[in-house]
Amino acid sequence: MSSGASPPPRGSGSAAELVRRFPSLRPPVSTAGAAVTIVLRDGRSDVEALLIERTVSPSDPASGQVALPGGRVDERDGSLAATAVRELREEVGLSAEDLDGPPRFVRCTPASRFGLTVGVFAAELAAAARPPAAESPEEVAHVFWLPRGALLAGRAVERSDLGQPRTVLATVHEGHIVWGFTRRVLRDFFDLPVEDPAAGQVLPPRPPSS
Repeated sequence: MSSGASPPPRGSGSAAELVRRFPSLRPPVSTAGAAVTIVLRDGRSDVEALLIERTVSPSDPASGQVALPGGRVDERDGSLAATAVRELREEVGLSAEDLDGPPRFVRCTPASRFGLTVGVFAAELAAAARPPAAESPEEVAHVFWLPRGALLAGRAVERSDLGQPRTVLATVHEGHIVWGFTRRVLRDFFDLPVEDPAAGQVLPPRPPSS
């Protein structure tokens, strides 16, 4: 019987260790229509991921939702990685110089709610980086950091999904509700157990109160 300690799960470790799991190679050619970046930093007690809360807007299908910094591919970008970097700059004011190396490609994953395949990248915030901030108020209302541990548990929350009310499993942190695609991508990145389908787990309706 071995007396050694069990190895830590793949999703544990520092921000740098988590990013280095992925090779610094160009992503494969794909039909992804958008790109997002998981920006990490080492917080006081846990690794933290940068998230945005989108501005409430009737023209935005993700109005008011929490998301990873990112957006749709522009044909002028030239690559999926360039889309990821451009969207970081436009949404939270971070340039390539604010990252500890180029963003590393994680994978492409479907966002069925929006009919897109999304390229997911990961990067560590550089020690001398400027603080991220909402650069485009018409798109981004708030910027905040989510500790990895907050993703361990979920709770049933009522949300509006493309105009339809539904009950989903979500992470609630300091008033921010993380669910659906964003929560699934982060839980997958941190190697937490598979839990949510692409659009957020739909739970049975609550019985009417008596």
